[in-house]
Amino acid sequence: MNMMKEADVQHVKQRFGIIGNSEGLNRAIDIAVQVASTDLSVLITGESGAGKENFPQIIHQYSHRKHGPYIAVNCGAIPEGTIDSELFGHEKGAFTGASSDRKGYFEVANGGTIFLDEVGELPLSTQVRLLRVLETGEFIKVGSSKIVKTDVRVVAATNLNMTQAIRNGKFREDLYYRLDTIPISVPPLRERKEDIVLLFRKFASDFAEKYRMPPIKPADDAKEILKNYYWSGNVRQLKNITEQISVIEQQRDITANILKQYLPKDETERLPALLGNERNDYKSFGSEREILYQVLFDMRKDITDLKKVVHSLVGGQSPDNTPHNAPNFHTNLFNNESYFNGTVKTGDIDRSEEKEMYPPNIDEAQIQDAVEYHEIEAEQQPVTLEDMERQMIKQTLEKYHGKRRSAAEELKISERTLYRKIKEYDID
Repeated sequence: MNMMKEADVQHVKQRFGIIGNSEGLNRAIDIAVQVASTDLSVLITGESGAGKENFPQIIHQYSHRKHGPYIAVNCGAIPEGTIDSELFGHEKGAFTGASSDRKGYFEVANGGTIFLDEVGELPLSTQVRLLRVLETGEFIKVGSSKIVKTDVRVVAATNLNMTQAIRNGKFREDLYYRLDTIPISVPPLRERKEDIVLLFRKFASDFAEKYRMPPIKPADDAKEILKNYYWSGNVRQLKNITEQISVIEQQRDITANILKQYLPKDETERLPALLGNERNDYKSFGSEREILYQVLFDMRKDITDLKKVVHSLVGGQSPDNTPHNAPNFHTNLFNNESYFNGTVKTGDIDRSEEKEMYPPNIDEAQIQDAVEYHEIEAEQQPVTLEDMERQMIKQTLEKYHGKRRSAAEELKISERTLYRKIKEYDID
């Protein structure tokens, strides 16, 4: 499928009231419009509040079904005991209170589109019925034995980790792959930093008109906080906070101090710099580049710790103490520039002098291990960020036997980003 022109993407945004220019958002819109002309099932994934509800409407309005019914169903809001009746209908007398026949959503939406929001919350028994509709276009009403035909385009959305849900036995794998014929990933707000201030201004303008008051305006320091805040509730959270400030604050120029009063205290700002206290909490970073910086930082510390262990082995003391009888080996191996630029090889060391360099409590095996460690370290070339990124992606793909979706979830990046990295680094 060809990429849409930028003007076409902007037209879609204006029509459906979508604010933002980030690459991930534009890509999601492009896919939605491109697949609209088909009848393929679409699964929209993304965090709660990210704006997933816009995309099934785009798909419906740009399809040949646009004149047919469009029904949105929140699967998580319907009790488990009545979900089958709501979706597929029931016959009179099928259960207590069924005083007449009832058409379900799949029958009412015949010829149109049905949007199943929070599809991951469906009970397993209902998932079996849904799978049959997707495969054959047939279903049976509750309390009936008659097969009913329907022609419905199914678009589903979820904020769950579906791979984990399948692993936990909460979602059928065959249904997942049937729904996920065309995946659309909606990026969270924290990955759309360039859109945050635009959204804030749009919401401020809307609420100013609604409450008949001047719009609030963020100062430069407030803009920085807006862009670096984590936004666990995504666009929905930003909209709610903008409304609170619009109504409560008398001052219309919003400074950083004012803004901080409305941000939840239990959520800290996630800045690009590695300032966090939790050294291994890679989930807290906003992009894969920040994660790579943290990994490199951790590796450097691990190597430093390993050097301390080797020092202690050579000097006969603990890693935290300075050897009282440290031999010239420290100068020769740790500080000798020729070792670190790779010019000294194994054959350059006079083995007859090694034992004299070490304390008497170090045996031959320990000497050999220490020397080999530094020979290996000396021959290593500097590792670039790109090399590290390539290696991480390659190892993760091998771990999941080439399954890109699972690898992307492990790396905390989108599947689209992973695909781009694979092509960029020419990974088999």
